[in-house]
This record gives sequence, C-alpha cells and structure tokens, in this order.
Amino acid sequence: MLENWLYFCGLPAAAGFLLDLILGDPRRIPHPVIFMGRMISFFERRLLTGKTEQTAARQFASGCASAASVAVLSAAFPAAVVFLACCIHPWAGIALSCLLCWQMYAAKGLKTESMKVYRALREGDTEGARYAVSMIVGRDTSVLDEKGIIRAAVETVAENTSDGVLAPMFYMALAGPVGGYFYKSVNTMDSMTGYRNERYEYYGKCAARMDDVLNFLPARISGLLTVAAAALLPAERGTGFRSSGRGALRIFLRDRKKHASPNSAQTESACAGALGIRLAGPAVYFGILHDKSYIGDGLREPEYEDIRRANRLMYAASAGGEALLVLTAAAAFFLSGI
Repeated sequence: MLENWLYFCGLPAAAGFLLDLILGDPRRIPHPVIFMGRMISFFERRLLTGKTEQTAARQFASGCASAASVAVLSAAFPAAVVFLACCIHPWAGIALSCLLCWQMYAAKGLKTESMKVYRALREGDTEGARYAVSMIVGRDTSVLDEKGIIRAAVETVAENTSDGVLAPMFYMALAGPVGGYFYKSVNTMDSMTGYRNERYEYYGKCAARMDDVLNFLPARISGLLTVAAAALLPAERGTGFRSSGRGALRIFLRDRKKHASPNSAQTESACAGALGIRLAGPAVYFGILHDKSYIGDGLREPEYEDIRRANRLMYAASAGGEALLVLTAAAAFFLSGI
C-alpha cells in the first residue's frame, strides 16, 4: 500500500513540482486545462439554453450534470493512460505519472505572467501593465489605476499560491495525477461558470460549491505556509525589505474570512500582512461594482516591487509544501522497507 502510494502519488507529485520550476508550461505542448475548458464549454452549449428557457432548478440540475461529467472524464484520462503505460512497464507508468502531475502546477507560469505586469510598471507603461494584468484576473481592469493594478497582480499571485500550486500538490499527493486532474477540472469550471450573474447564478452553483469543498483544507494549509514563508525569508538585497511573519499571522487570523468565498482570503490575508499592504476592496466584474471588504491594514501604499515580493512568498510557501511532501515520501520509503 505504502509502496504504491510512494511510486504513483508521492513521487509524481514531488517530481512534477520540480519539473514545473524548471520547465514551466512550454507553449508547444497542449495544456490539459485547455481541453478541460473546451469540455466545459461543450456541456454548457448543450445544457444551458438561457434563463428564459429554463427554471432555476433546471439550470442547477444541468450545472450539476455538467460538473460531474467534466470531473469524471478529466480524472478518467490520467487513470486510463497511466494504466496502459503500466501494462508496458511499471516504470513507464511512474514516469508518465510524473509528467501528468507536472502539467497540473502553475508556479512558474504564474510568476512569468505576473512579472509582465511588474516590468511594465517599472518601465512606466501603465496601459501595458493594465493589459498584462487583464490576462491573469477576472475583474474589469479598465478602471484600475496603478495602485489597483498592483493590488490585482499581488492578489492573483497570493490566491493562486493555493489554487495553482499547493492545492494541486495536495490532491496529487493523495491520488496522483487522477487527484490532480479531478481538482483542476473543478477549479477550472469554477473559474469559467462560478459567477453570481444572470447567466451562471444557478448553472454554476454546483461547480462553485465543489470548488469550495475541495479547496477548504488546501487553502488553509497554504495560508499557514505563507505565514511560515514570511517569517523565514531573509531581507531583500538592495532594498532591505523583509516580510513580516508576525504581520502575516495577525492579518491571517483576523481577515481570512473577509471574502464571499470561504477560501480566497486565506492566502490573500497572509500575503497582505506579510507585505504590510491592503488588498481586495471594491472591484468591478462584468460592469457591476462589488463592494468587497479590504484585507490588511495598509501600513504603506503598494508599489510594483510588491508583485515580485508576492512571487517570492509564493515560491517559498510552495517549497514548504514540497518539503512536507518529500518528508512524507521519505517516511513511506522507510516504513515500506523498499
């Protein structure tokens, strides 16, 4: 039992993270999330025909059918290909599991995209920064000033520390690539249909609730790892800036529930406290202003260097998760007597 977990869950989850740090998301290789998105759109076109033609209950049932279908099909793919690879040789299955897990991580891609915002702001190109941040956030960015752009970039790095790195790591540690693909499909559905607007109010509710449940524990682990990262990271060279572990813990405990989602503010609050800035607040989605609570005390105004600092926290917290995974795998190795 431990041996199977080590080779098909622990090892692939750990190796996949290292591959992501080195390789990121090569553009030449089609990413599984693209196919998940197409599958989600396929079911939406066939099951959601418009609010005027379906009752709320019918829309909700359609959304549940879509969510279940996408999640099961997404999980079935890695299960099938790893099984076929194992029929050739067990190590072929293990190697393929590592590659499949690699594609579920987004650490390097998140850093690459957010640093485009950083570089544009450093060069004084506000319009370029606004466009770059529009590629990684769901809110309307046309209304954002420079401080708003910085907050949006920092928030998405903080939130995706869990969604894009540590939550996939958690589920791949539990069930290998099958767990990772299942989680990522639900998370992708939530990002595409989990909106409280006229079109998705009922259709996207099932995916949103599934995402809330799946992220409940990983988000809290991610928040605590971000607190630990803030406390352990050394001062920056040049600026002398040092993240505050005490501030991260204080704001995490105080503000981690200041969000409509039970999970989104877990890492955002820790990041805000670590950097000493204020995040969240009112934001525009699909032309509608949402009066969201502020997170953090705002001990100073945000600056573009905070985007780089948020990435530093994300990498450190992710490395902490990887260290815990490696220690667990090492314990399994010795306990199984391999």
